[in-house]
Amino acid sequence: MDDRDAAAAGVVAVTDHNATRVLTMNRPEARNAIDIPMRERLWEELERAAGDPDVRAIVLTGAGGTFSAGGDVRSMEGAGPDAVRARLEPVHKAVQLIATCGTPVIAAVEGAAAGLGVSLAAVCDHVVAAEDARFVAGFGKVGLVADGGLLWTLPQRVGMGRAKEMLVFGRTVPAPRACEIGLADSLAPSGGALDAALDRAAEAAALAPLSVAAAKRLLARADHGLERLLEAEREEQAALFGSADFAEGRAAFAGRRPPRFEGR
Repeated sequence: MDDRDAAAAGVVAVTDHNATRVLTMNRPEARNAIDIPMRERLWEELERAAGDPDVRAIVLTGAGGTFSAGGDVRSMEGAGPDAVRARLEPVHKAVQLIATCGTPVIAAVEGAAAGLGVSLAAVCDHVVAAEDARFVAGFGKVGLVADGGLLWTLPQRVGMGRAKEMLVFGRTVPAPRACEIGLADSLAPSGGALDAALDRAAEAAALAPLSVAAAKRLLARADHGLERLLEAEREEQAALFGSADFAEGRAAFAGRRPPRFEGR
């Protein structure tokens, strides 16, 4: 690995906690602003974690007491249309993977989640926010439109009216309010978001991974209409009935013991 590759690898720190993989956006000197190397590395590490059968949950967080200040505005100067499309490609891949992969993804938000940082948090399956965290989608303050799928995820989480409060008026949402409206799912003490996220990850990791994966796939298709969802549901359930995990779940239920799922 040359110096350039080593530097790119360092922008996302990777650690394992039992069956949970923690991906930490690691540019604390820039409040974890998401530059091009971080975009590419984050996509690579998410893909690697989602494809690892030993990883039952993923936690996404930021170093230095900040989740992310959003896209690195300093790296945007002079970018033409083709460059803009290229810089969005790894972000779009990452967002789509978080939304559709079979592995639960939990955001642990300390400090600010701004711009693209909000987008990454909002697409996660569960958002843990420290009590003093804050969310701001201030794209209009720099002359851009929300990206990273936020125009899809934010209305789903908070409703259209509240989404407009953030996207059209640039309102900052403190963590307690974020939890009230559904932008965040649970609160943690300041400095405790990662520990709380790891606890939630352990809960998800204890469930049958094939079942969790099927639920995420079906939820990602929920806006395709009821008829198509029911068709997909039939196929998913038929496959799960033949799985070893379902056999184990039945045996554990009958034996009144905790199940031991293996993801097959």
